[in-house]
Amino acid sequence: MEAFHHAPISFHFPYAFPIPTPTNFLGTTTPNSSSINGSPYMDSRLWSRLPHRLVDRIIAFLPPPAFFKARAVCKRFYGLLYSTNFLELYLQVSPKLHWFIFFKQKLPKNNIFKNSIGGTSNDRIEGYLLDPNNLCWYKLSFALIPQGFSPVSSSGGLICFVSDEAGSKNILLCNPLVGSIIPLPPTLRPRLFPSIGLNITNSSIDLAVAGDDLISPYAVKNLTTESFHIDGNGFYSIWGTTSTLPRLCSFESGKMVHVEGRFYCMNFSPFSVLCYDIGTNNWSKIQAPMRRFLRSPSLVESNNGKLVLVAAVEKSKLNVPRSLRLWSLQECGTMWVEIERMPQQLYVQFAEVENGQGFNCVGHGEFVVILIKNSDKALLFDFVKKRWVWIPPCPFVVGNNHNIDYSCGASSSINNYGEFGGGELHGFGYDPRLAAPIGALLDQLTLPFQSFN
Repeated sequence: MEAFHHAPISFHFPYAFPIPTPTNFLGTTTPNSSSINGSPYMDSRLWSRLPHRLVDRIIAFLPPPAFFKARAVCKRFYGLLYSTNFLELYLQVSPKLHWFIFFKQKLPKNNIFKNSIGGTSNDRIEGYLLDPNNLCWYKLSFALIPQGFSPVSSSGGLICFVSDEAGSKNILLCNPLVGSIIPLPPTLRPRLFPSIGLNITNSSIDLAVAGDDLISPYAVKNLTTESFHIDGNGFYSIWGTTSTLPRLCSFESGKMVHVEGRFYCMNFSPFSVLCYDIGTNNWSKIQAPMRRFLRSPSLVESNNGKLVLVAAVEKSKLNVPRSLRLWSLQECGTMWVEIERMPQQLYVQFAEVENGQGFNCVGHGEFVVILIKNSDKALLFDFVKKRWVWIPPCPFVVGNNHNIDYSCGASSSINNYGEFGGGELHGFGYDPRLAAPIGALLDQLTLPFQSFN
């Protein structure tokens, strides 16, 4: 199984391991290449005697692209993906990766562009995985997802897809690395394009669906929330818990952000933040910082598990330079503190590219990605290194997405999203995992798979 397709861009391949030499081990002078093959450090008689348990532990630390390449070595490596013992070891020792996954989006709603004309049954959804540490792109295929579903959230290594048609929402949880898919029971209330929040831990799953209630075949309104919960202690609440949204809330359809037992989403006119406490099943409002001067505000989970608000600040009538700022919500739950501001020289460049069209943000771990609308341009901010960097355009998304030559890498035509209908990217933080700890609980809900077309 080759789950990843790597783009042939000019970056060095991040998972190429150098051949061990005396320099690596002893700190002495590097020998010439003719002596490497004869080095005792590469003696196959030594490496072939490593216990399988130790080899499996080493493989469990590999990032997914390197793991799938390693499966081509031998039959035993190939079978690790189906080994219960290896997957249990993997869940114990594999490092968490703060990566991102993006999809092509047809604005303003969550309709996914396909890679062929005519909407045939062979159309497939594609995801584009970004490794922020090496700025490398990979392509993932979602061959099992039926037509009429859109990605709305991600957590615990699973991608959540929801049905596009108005009515009770069908929800699928998919692990694209192993091709697994689990349908959840449909929601009880009919909705159009609700906001959906997902949080998966090692022992529980929480899902909230809010707003866009269908009060008639011709009208929707943000009225209610219904939630789904399962945990390892045997507690189930399958869409049986509902709550009323705050009066006059006007959030746009889209994702929610989960931070420490709460789901958050932006509220508009004027800007504020809506907070849904899972434990108490209550909604509340939090005033946004500088709410009268914000533009394109976005909520992200980043900076070591904190809620961060990213927005452009424009105080045109005051002697304050325009900027892009990041605020963190403090533990009290009501106060914001500015934690970062884009350097002014970079903001001038950013504003020239953005040109007032707006931008979207997504955060994960120590990273925040800022995607400029109607453009292939995106910025990455690293909280640890305090560094801003432009992200190379995704080489799998070209201007004319009906005729893609993957061998050519990045293309000069990818700027013309609007002209060719390539679709903007939207995405989520994603932890690529070969197995989800919550899988055993979800398997109890598995029903005979049915087509939702």
